[in-house]
Amino acid sequence: MVPSPSHSDPSPPNPQIIQQFLSSVLSQRGPSALPYSEDTKWLIRQHLVALTTAFPSLVPRTASFTHNDGRSVNLLQSDGTVPMSFQGVTYNIPVVIWLMESYPRHPPCVYVNPTRDMIIKRPHPHVNPSGMVSIPYLQNWIYPSSNLVELVRNLSVMFGRDPPLYSQRRPNPSPSPSPSPSPSPSSSFGRNSVNSSIASNMGVAAFPRPAIPPRAYPPSPYGSGNDIASIARMQPHTEDPNEVFKRNAINKLVEMVHNDIVGLRKTREAEMEGLFSAQGVLRQREEDLNKGLKEMQDEKEALEQQLQMVLMNSDVLEAWLRENEGKISSDFNADDAFECVDVLSKQVLECTASDLAIEDAIYSLDKAVQDGAIQFDQYLRNVRLLSREQFFHRATAAKVRASQLQAQVANMASRISQYSNG
Repeated sequence: MVPSPSHSDPSPPNPQIIQQFLSSVLSQRGPSALPYSEDTKWLIRQHLVALTTAFPSLVPRTASFTHNDGRSVNLLQSDGTVPMSFQGVTYNIPVVIWLMESYPRHPPCVYVNPTRDMIIKRPHPHVNPSGMVSIPYLQNWIYPSSNLVELVRNLSVMFGRDPPLYSQRRPNPSPSPSPSPSPSPSSSFGRNSVNSSIASNMGVAAFPRPAIPPRAYPPSPYGSGNDIASIARMQPHTEDPNEVFKRNAINKLVEMVHNDIVGLRKTREAEMEGLFSAQGVLRQREEDLNKGLKEMQDEKEALEQQLQMVLMNSDVLEAWLRENEGKISSDFNADDAFECVDVLSKQVLECTASDLAIEDAIYSLDKAVQDGAIQFDQYLRNVRLLSREQFFHRATAAKVRASQLQAQVANMASRISQYSNG
């Protein structure tokens, strides 16, 4: 990317003029508005005000920036000099700091801006031949903690270790040149030509370079009103107290609105976190309800199967009652009332009767040993024999019931198939 040429460096205006200028250009709307997002304009203004306060030589202004694809856009820049200390002497390096459209979420573009009497040092670890600066602070830019003040301080340190510019020896047109003044700690690379002694101090051999014609600067799209130097020239020395009070009140209101927006945003974020937590709880409850509903459906199917079995048994009993109604005589034996339908049912009946009889016999033996009717050793021997017999009867009854259950299931399946076929 190649930045458009900047204007000559004017004397730094006072902070009130800079704040007025930034408030004016950042509040513009329509086609002339700067391409920065509305939520970052306040932070951009704070960065530039802090930079001008810390380094008055860097003055903010608007200028046209040309991208690699040919697009031109009006952006904010800080044009001026960065002080550096080299071998105990302070020099000023002319730079231009461009605030790109994505600033401050992304780092700005920094260029050294050599005059006609200066040459970019080649090779340089942090400055390429086009003048673009690349230092670790720019590469590790972190939003929103990174800012322009720290950037310029890092530039000063990096340039002091390895100066990016050096002066060239220019031929004197007159045969008797006047002695060149020695550089002072306040000499500026952007305003004063540096003699060959500075070049030798930097360790770079000076060589002649043809004169470069002055560059023609295009007019600013905002007119002269956007240049802080013009504002400074038009600004009267004494300001109206009402205007000062009005401007301070507006700044205070803007700051209060910004703080209210930040507080409201934090409140809404907390509410969103609460809603997300409630959503997670509701989803867990939904899973529990679905699981419970499935269990209830399975239980309903099991109960329907048991109901079908009960209905089938009811039909069998009703049929038996219809067949045996009126057959009971006066000499009817109660034991003959139970007629087993098959061998398995008869075996279950016999085992159950024997089990209950043995249970009654053991109960009687308990009463007898308590009353002293029988000896205790005789009681134990009889209980052991009866318990062993009772165990065999119970085991036989359990096996017979399992066989009956299998037979009933097979019978029920055959009936269901008959109903479905019918």
